[in-house]
Amino acid sequence: MKFNIGNILTLLLILVLGPLTPASSQEVPHPVTNTGIYQFLDELANDHIFSLSSVIKPYSRQFIAQCLVKAGQKRDELTPRQQRELDFYLRDFGKEDSTINKLFKSSFSRNTENPGAGREDVFSRFIKVIRGNKRLDLFYYTDSLFSITINPIIGGEFFTNSSGTATYWRNGIETRAYVGQWGFYASLRDNHEKPVMGRPSFLTHREGGHLKDGTDWSEMQGGITYSWKWGNAGFVKDNIEWGNNYNGANIFGKRNPSFIQLRLQIRPAKWFTFNYFHGWLNSMVVDSANSYWMTNSYGTNYREVYHRKFLTANMFTITPLRYLNISAGNSIVYNNKSVNPAYLMPLFFYKSVDHSVSSGIDNMNSQMFFEISSRQIRHLHLYATLFVDELAVSRISKKDAWNFLSWKTGFRLNNYPFSDTYFTTEFTYSYPLTFQHYIPVTTFESNNYNLGHYLKDNSREWFISAGYRPVRNLDIQLYFSDAVRGPDYTELATPRVGNPPLESVEWRNTSLGFRASYQLVNDLYAWTSIANSNISGDRRWSPEYFYGKKLTVNFGTTFGF
Repeated sequence: MKFNIGNILTLLLILVLGPLTPASSQEVPHPVTNTGIYQFLDELANDHIFSLSSVIKPYSRQFIAQCLVKAGQKRDELTPRQQRELDFYLRDFGKEDSTINKLFKSSFSRNTENPGAGREDVFSRFIKVIRGNKRLDLFYYTDSLFSITINPIIGGEFFTNSSGTATYWRNGIETRAYVGQWGFYASLRDNHEKPVMGRPSFLTHREGGHLKDGTDWSEMQGGITYSWKWGNAGFVKDNIEWGNNYNGANIFGKRNPSFIQLRLQIRPAKWFTFNYFHGWLNSMVVDSANSYWMTNSYGTNYREVYHRKFLTANMFTITPLRYLNISAGNSIVYNNKSVNPAYLMPLFFYKSVDHSVSSGIDNMNSQMFFEISSRQIRHLHLYATLFVDELAVSRISKKDAWNFLSWKTGFRLNNYPFSDTYFTTEFTYSYPLTFQHYIPVTTFESNNYNLGHYLKDNSREWFISAGYRPVRNLDIQLYFSDAVRGPDYTELATPRVGNPPLESVEWRNTSLGFRASYQLVNDLYAWTSIANSNISGDRRWSPEYFYGKKLTVNFGTTFGF
């Protein structure tokens, strides 16, 4: 059976138009890189203002709006700074929900009658006067059926250390619109970075996207979504982040360039959520059988064609107790001439499917993942994530054999013992060959960027941070990280089984830093940071600009994402 784009779109229509339950929401994902709102929701969930499952990101703007409504209903339980921050985000996400507009007007009225309860600086009051209870947009229109928002994307940052200076800047435009229960969004961004600091081989948090050989690249994201009362579906090109973390997820880490996905999310009960996607990856592996020579007025050139590569994944999340979420899921990377309909089935355990689909030949690359996230102790978020790349029961009892696993555990303590503070500790450990694969067209990668943890396999990291949020949208943080990586056994032609984890340290990055970030108005950030780092070992795994002992000063600003 051949699956072309027409079949895919037909399937999408079946998914989104099939439900007979009346629609009641609109869904457009909000960028995870807009960290302010995600940190605020996490903080409120840790404080028991509402219950939150944070294993799957991005959240939709509608979901964020619903969380803000719940926070507004418990306004008296918020600190003064949290109340001002709530009002700040209501000006943006109030456009998603009429309930929020009423909530904001009520809040604004209380603050007007009692100015001391919501004291604001002169700049904030001026902004409120010129735009009322809505954030400032380049263009915004709404009526009973249709709404649209358009904003620019512009920003940049500057680095300086003993290696000299480095710069990054971006420019573009983003828009989102709603028509009934349909959502539409698009973001186009040109990026300019010199020197390049986010290559696929670098062990760094900087997102990839260097699709050309130079220092400039563009990134297009967007999609179409449809929602109903208990779920939503979409055909999008976007980033994802799976797994709770405060310093890099170890299921899907979002460092790779965005890719096309067919998404589905259902929430049939308060205690159960299901997520699924099927993605089209870029293998970067040339298919010589379909590549060809061509001659035209410009000369003779070789037209390269890549092997096709796909990824499908699901995640089941249950909430057996309030503030406790348990998640389990699986994924598979496969290559085929076209989409295999077996992997379009959202509920499958894909490794078992692969045993029949690939019977008698080398199997595809499958994974499993599990997570538990507990906020049952007020102010405290405890979490643990396990990524299973390959598991054999026989290896568990052997001293010289290891399964291919990555696990992460950590906690964040908010607003205890002092208000407006937080403390984080996170530990990540990945065994050799986790996130790796010996078949080039089924690696856990897209555009050569690893889809999992930013340190890849055979690595270990400690991350500790302490922060203070003295006023609305100002975040001051001290942090320490110690990350190491051992030998890359994929380069050493060693056997796949029996490679000792961290037998030697081939790369190390120890950093102590300070960072302050302030969101002046919605989506307009300014920040500065100072980091004292020492990167040693394999030079291929770090930008030369940061290699060695460096004291790096960084500052920047951005509007839009």
